[in-house]
Amino acid sequence: MSNKNPDFNFTPEADLDLFTTDEKFMHRAIQIAKNGLGQTAPNPMVGAVIVYDSKIIGEGFTSPFGGPHAEVNAIASVKEPSLLKSSTLYVTLEPCSHYGKTPPCADLIIKHKIPKVVVGLRDPHEKVAGKGIQKLEEVGCQVTVGTLEKACAEHHKRFLTFHTKKRPYLILKWAETFDGFLAPEPTKRGETKEPYWITNPKSRQLVHKWRSEEQGILVGTSTVLADNPQLNLRNWDGRPPKRIVLDRSLKIPHHCHVFDGTQPTLVCTDINDEHQYQEGITYRLLDFKKNVPQQLCQILFEEQIQSVIIEGGARTLECFIESGLWDEARIFKGSTTFGKGLKAPRITGTIQNQYSILTDQLTVLTP
Repeated sequence: MSNKNPDFNFTPEADLDLFTTDEKFMHRAIQIAKNGLGQTAPNPMVGAVIVYDSKIIGEGFTSPFGGPHAEVNAIASVKEPSLLKSSTLYVTLEPCSHYGKTPPCADLIIKHKIPKVVVGLRDPHEKVAGKGIQKLEEVGCQVTVGTLEKACAEHHKRFLTFHTKKRPYLILKWAETFDGFLAPEPTKRGETKEPYWITNPKSRQLVHKWRSEEQGILVGTSTVLADNPQLNLRNWDGRPPKRIVLDRSLKIPHHCHVFDGTQPTLVCTDINDEHQYQEGITYRLLDFKKNVPQQLCQILFEEQIQSVIIEGGARTLECFIESGLWDEARIFKGSTTFGKGLKAPRITGTIQNQYSILTDQLTVLTP
């Protein structure tokens, strides 16, 4: 399976001629919902389309967190509000029925007397969970649920994983050489460490795009000590993820990039000593003698982090693989060879896609 476009966050293009009318408009709702990727969490990135007489008269997607939801933006985009009384609203996720940062979307739909609502997926959030649908039906609105349900579930995978599994959506990511190494052998004492790249600039830019789409980015102590990574978005615009660092013994010096204050950092450690903590950094205690991935998922759930891209190092990646705690793996294979060095993790799963990015090969796996 191959594709020239590695932007696999988008729903694969389907043969729209095989879709029903409702499916075509829901497909469009999923498409525009992608505009909220990396911006809406902890809210879901919902898409909404309003149709009158078989024509789209309004569209909207969820604003950055704290702003209007998709339904609100779609309704506001309609130039002739009087048409709403004879229109159909298509929405990828059940309209909310509770007050949060904004009023309930179900109430706005009722206010404008929209007679028909087509919902892709029920909202698993305990504050909604069918209540939005019920509220609409109680006033006589015709509600259809389950249109392109599988595609909507794939689109909302981060939100669904967080609320049904009580943990973030976990993406493993690494780059390995053509002969299967993550890094060359360490330099000997006194030798100058030579910089190296396994992937090409296009692949590295893609990684920065991915970072902008997730709420957290996780690395272990060894990765920080060896590479002093910035874990930011130097090659892409967007909202940088929260840095999550495993530092059991607080070995990482305070001058490292992860502590530069340019974006939030969460350190997981088993050192319970506030005198060693750095101001402006969040610290959470973790028992490194037990199942670290499970404990970490619990911490991240409590911190309201819905998705995390795990970038290393080798042992950190292997821990999640061994625990079976991962939802997606994105593996680059470069054209360079090291001959010897640090071996890449071994993983088995279902290949969802494979891409060529200049000289690199990218494989996407799911469990």
